Amino acid sequence: MIAKTAQPLLVIEDSDEDFEALCRVMRREAVINPIFRCTDGDEALDFLYHTGPYTDSQKFPCPSIILLDLNLPGTDGREVLEQIKQDRDLKNIPVVVFTTSSNPRDIEVCYRYCISSYILKPIDINRLVQTIQSFITYWLDIVILPDAVSK
Repeated sequence: MIAKTAQPLLVIEDSDEDFEALCRVMRREAVINPIFRCTDGDEALDFLYHTGPYTDSQKFPCPSIILLDLNLPGTDGREVLEQIKQDRDLKNIPVVVFTTSSNPRDIEVCYRYCISSYILKPIDINRLVQTIQSFITYWLDIVILPDAVSK
């Protein structure tokens, strides 16, 4: 049996409201995973490559899972996803896309880059909370992440 540890979650999300909803549900569900947030693609890439303000890899560890919004200011989520999945050190990190885009092209491109899941953000707050709870249950409780096996 693999012991569950508090594996870091990187949330790449520009909406304060959506991030706050995520944090509220995580507090209520007593999630122990450390949560790191980047609000745009450039900041996310700095975090992942330990550049800019994120050079301390002890303080800013490599995430075990990434929750990615596609519609970000600057370098958007599609570009971040492409970069992650083309990097041999990052490509095995599960990426769950969490976005308002129901564009079939976005869905197709994301799966072509081997994302782990594509979740549409519900507009209704109750559905949003349910969706976040499902994400937490599945990805942070049930699934064994690659990082857990290598430690």
